[in-house]
Amino acid sequence: MATTNASLVRQRQEPLRNRYRKEPAAAWIQDGAKTIDACSGDAFHGAVLPANSVDAPLRFGIHRAVGGNHDYPNPGDLLSAALAACLDSTVRMIADHLDIRLTSLDVAVEADCDVRGCLLVDPSVPVGFQSMRCRVRMQPEGMVEPQRLQMLIAAAERSCVVLQTLRNGVSVQTHVDANDRATVATAH
Repeated sequence: MATTNASLVRQRQEPLRNRYRKEPAAAWIQDGAKTIDACSGDAFHGAVLPANSVDAPLRFGIHRAVGGNHDYPNPGDLLSAALAACLDSTVRMIADHLDIRLTSLDVAVEADCDVRGCLLVDPSVPVGFQSMRCRVRMQPEGMVEPQRLQMLIAAAERSCVVLQTLRNGVSVQTHVDANDRATVATAH
């Protein structure tokens, strides 16, 4: 379905693509977050402030499986939400590029973790999620060939930053500042 006017996605992304082809260093971005009010005396609740937010902290709680109340989203929920949000927006942008109009889209993520690892109950159990599943439900406008929908999902999976980070892993370093001294605790 061709359009006579350039889509908002194309209007915003084409100049960026052109710039990044000429200036690859300009394509590097940095996202982040930090906890706030971390020493409230409550190990099961806190708040995190995403780096690019406008002072909009997200409250979090800890899963009941590790002693929390599970009364706020827990870190695993936030990780799942990040994956769902990234895949959703990536599907929408790729659909726009492919001139596929979507009348509805929802992305659900489930993540499975054996918490014996993080509670140090069984050293043979890895710490972390052992599996994650994404379910994408979409309704294109009109009839769209199954091959085009498969191309859309394949391109979205390839382009989704959070999905690819989880699938491929990433180096994470932990720096600890304590007693006015900085040390690197771990590097993986």
